[in-house]
Amino acid sequence: MPQQVDYDSRRRRIAEAVCLLADEHGPQGVSMRDVAARAEVSLGAVQRCFRSKGEMLLFAVGHIGDRITERVRARLAASPAQSPATAVGHTADEIALLREEHRAEARIWLAFVAQAAVSEPLAGPLRTSYAALQTILADLITEVTASAPPDEDATPPSPQHEARTLLALTDGLTTHVLIGHLTTQQAEEALHAHLSALWERLGPTRPRKPA
Repeated sequence: MPQQVDYDSRRRRIAEAVCLLADEHGPQGVSMRDVAARAEVSLGAVQRCFRSKGEMLLFAVGHIGDRITERVRARLAASPAQSPATAVGHTADEIALLREEHRAEARIWLAFVAQAAVSEPLAGPLRTSYAALQTILADLITEVTASAPPDEDATPPSPQHEARTLLALTDGLTTHVLIGHLTTQQAEEALHAHLSALWERLGPTRPRKPA
């Protein structure tokens, strides 16, 4: 009997090869032939999974976005008893990609962001990934505000606005660390300072710094 091919697994394997090559040469420097060599599959196998280089790049963008989102969800699931405020801190810490083990992932992500600025097809998956992360943050911030004592004199905070601001900050910190404008420690201090100010606005909950 002919061997069954797990196309989902093969597509993810090819996406990992795309990411490695994009880190080395940028998205424009990725070819289907080089991807086949890096993934250790035939060129025909790549072409059976993706009809074009553009389709392959689109899948790779979504793949790395999913990987970040899944890691965020896994970290939250690993500590279900933590407060919503602490959960926001852990989530922001994961999104910022500041740790050394995530440095390559950060380079790949920003390489795709740069390419997406001039490629609407690539921009779509990135917007989807950002929207998913923003929703996670907004939901957690909503939990923080719900647990805070009501203040009739204060304007109710907008979780979506706070989530957008925090997401933009984490993205900017990623860039500043990659180009050497900030050290990892300086970026973490900036992130924690923003979170502390956020808790002052939202309520008395004081989370610990992300581990």
